[in-house]
Amino acid sequence: MLLGAAVFGRANHARITAAALLGGLAPDISLYVMAGWALFVQNIPPDVVFGQYYFSREWMQVFAYDNSFILWGALLGFGLWRRKPLVIAFAGAAILHLVTDFLLHHDDARPHFWPLSDWVFQSPVSYWDSRYYGRIIAPLELLMDFILCFILWQRHRGRWARYVVGGTTAVLFVPLVLWGVAMTDGNGHWH
Repeated sequence: MLLGAAVFGRANHARITAAALLGGLAPDISLYVMAGWALFVQNIPPDVVFGQYYFSREWMQVFAYDNSFILWGALLGFGLWRRKPLVIAFAGAAILHLVTDFLLHHDDARPHFWPLSDWVFQSPVSYWDSRYYGRIIAPLELLMDFILCFILWQRHRGRWARYVVGGTTAVLFVPLVLWGVAMTDGNGHWH
């Protein structure tokens, strides 16, 4: 979301920046809805949701729709053709999200070329999995997020925009704390 807002958002254009934020979120909406339903409504354990359901044919088919370069590219093409800045920001940020997913997902990769193909690229690099450089990528991603928050803070001077950027920056500390806890044993020693 932050990358999409930084690249496709515009200073003093709240609607375009909001479209970019939503576009950056859009490819993951189905995951949040399905996982949230399974976890909090059906009370299915997280290891089942993320170890089995996530990789099921049914879930991967849904991910194929909202992670398709083809579909998002068509929407971006439409926005460019019709000169619709909101559509361009929304679809452009979604495509930027897909590019980062394509480059940073290994075992949890998705089919990005549906409906032309169900092929899945398993990147040699993961943004979270330590077997694929996740211990290097995760802190770099967090650093990039703080830099993007700083850029957005400088670009957007309005009170509500600053609330959103400030709140987002505060939320970024959560994984930092969790990562620090996960990387230490019970006595505070680093693994």
